[in-house]
Amino acid sequence: MSTADDKFYHARITRRADYGPDLWTIRIRPSGEFNYLPGQYATLGVQGAEKRVERPYSIVSSPYEGEIEFFFELVPQGELSPLLYQLQPGAEVLMRKVPKGRFTLDTSRGRSNHLLVSTVTGVAPFVSYVRTLYQDWKDGKFSGEQHLFLLNGASRSWEFGYSEELEKVASEVPWLKYVPTISRPWDDAKWQGETGRVDDLLRKYTDLWGLEGTNSVAYICGHPQMIENGKGILGRIGFTKEVLKEEVYWVPQKHTPTAGDEF
Repeated sequence: MSTADDKFYHARITRRADYGPDLWTIRIRPSGEFNYLPGQYATLGVQGAEKRVERPYSIVSSPYEGEIEFFFELVPQGELSPLLYQLQPGAEVLMRKVPKGRFTLDTSRGRSNHLLVSTVTGVAPFVSYVRTLYQDWKDGKFSGEQHLFLLNGASRSWEFGYSEELEKVASEVPWLKYVPTISRPWDDAKWQGETGRVDDLLRKYTDLWGLEGTNSVAYICGHPQMIENGKGILGRIGFTKEVLKEEVYWVPQKHTPTAGDEF
C-alpha cells in the first residue's frame, strides 16, 4: 500500500439527490472509521489521469449517522466539483481519513444563544449541529439549554436543500428557530416566505430574537461577500471576533483557501 493510500479511504457513494442543475447532495460510506464533530469538514478527492484533485467540504450529516453526507454546488471552472458532479451511486471517491476544522458549536463561553447565518451550501455544518442536537434531544441527552437561530439565504427556494427537514425540527423543538429567505422572488412566484439577502435581514432578526454581542455567538458560512457584509453588521451590534466564527466557501484569489473553497 502506498503512502497516499494510507491517508485516504475509498468511499462509496450510496445516494445522490439533485436540487437543480448545479446543486446536489451525496451520501458516502467510508471504508473505515471516521470520527468527526458537527461543523467539521472532510477532504474529498478524485484521482485524475495526471493528478489527484482534492478539496475540503463541510459535513452535513451527524456523527450518529453511519454514512457521511455532503451538499455541493457545481463550479464550472472548478477543478473538483465538475468531477464530483459526474459521479453516481456506486462510484468511489477518495476521502482523507482525518476530519478537520474548528467551526464547531462553541459552548465554552457560557452563552446559550447561537446565531447561524448561511448561504446555499453553507448551511451544511448547521444541519450537522441540528441533527446531532435533535438526536440528543430525543434520547434525553440534551435538555434544550442551547438555542439555535438559523438564517438561511438562497436565490430561489429550490436551492435550500434542507429547508423541509429544518422546518420540521423547528416545529417540534423549542431550541431552534429557522428562517429561509430568497433574494430573487421574481424567479420563484410560489414562494411565500421571507425575501431579501440574508445579510440584509440580519438586523431585523437579531432585534426580533434579542441577539447581540453580549449574549450570543455568531457563525457565518457561505459566500465571501455575504460573510464580509454580515461581519460588518454584526460588529456594529457588539459581536467581536472572539464571538464571531466564519467559514468561507470560496474566496477571491490571493487569499488562503479554506473549507469548501473552489476555484
